[in-house]
Amino acid sequence: MKILIGTAGIPISTEERSTASGIRKVRELGLHSMEVEFVRGVNMSPDKASEIGRVQKETGIKLSVHAPYYINLCNPEKLKDSQKRIIDSAHRGHLMGAEVIVFHPGYYGKLGKEEAYDMVESACREMAEVVEENGWNVRLGLETTGKVSQFGTLEEILGISRAVKVCIPVVDWAHLFAKYQGKIDFRKALQKVTDAGYKSIHTHFSNIEFTDKGERRHLTLGHKQPDFEEVAKVILESGLREINLISESPAIEKDALIMKKMFEKLGHKF
Repeated sequence: MKILIGTAGIPISTEERSTASGIRKVRELGLHSMEVEFVRGVNMSPDKASEIGRVQKETGIKLSVHAPYYINLCNPEKLKDSQKRIIDSAHRGHLMGAEVIVFHPGYYGKLGKEEAYDMVESACREMAEVVEENGWNVRLGLETTGKVSQFGTLEEILGISRAVKVCIPVVDWAHLFAKYQGKIDFRKALQKVTDAGYKSIHTHFSNIEFTDKGERRHLTLGHKQPDFEEVAKVILESGLREINLISESPAIEKDALIMKKMFEKLGHKF
């Protein structure tokens, strides 16, 4: 099994706060991947994205992109703007050599779950057509979400990923833990992913604080919820071919390195 571990954004210890410097810092730290964060908007020009693509080839660091948070494919008034943000993220991601464009699909709002599902699937089909027509070498990654009010159960994400071939599931372990109030069997959850035919997956991990409404905030690994050692054991027993684990901890690279050491403790050789 190939295990890649990286950071959600530029490592905190990076002196020059640029994406290129962040990628080089990831390699210097002995990590393997970085998720470029477009959380407040796609402010990277195509030329800059192409420049980042050259750094990606130079370093071999695996890149992904997190599309802006201001996305809601379940709201007709916000749909077109939301799709544009994802498509712009996909374009820049293609230019920089990123493989997965991660996004939170939206909120149920006043919709029933079936109606919300149909809206998200339809929106994803439209975006998939744009990706395919342009020949962009990316996948649209629907992320499991942490709030009860958000669209994004594992079953919803897997269903749309099966229906729309450009889409793939992105498993956020902490979000699942929060959404189900800490009552989740990670082994069974991952089994659902592998049973659906996915042998190479993109994931996020951190500890998390939650309420009865779900996710409240991401925490460092010392908080033990969920227990990373438990998740690491599930991963090692899963039969996956490849997994990319992105640290979303407030201490992103510190906890990414702790995750790496845990796998080594459990016998994995990087």
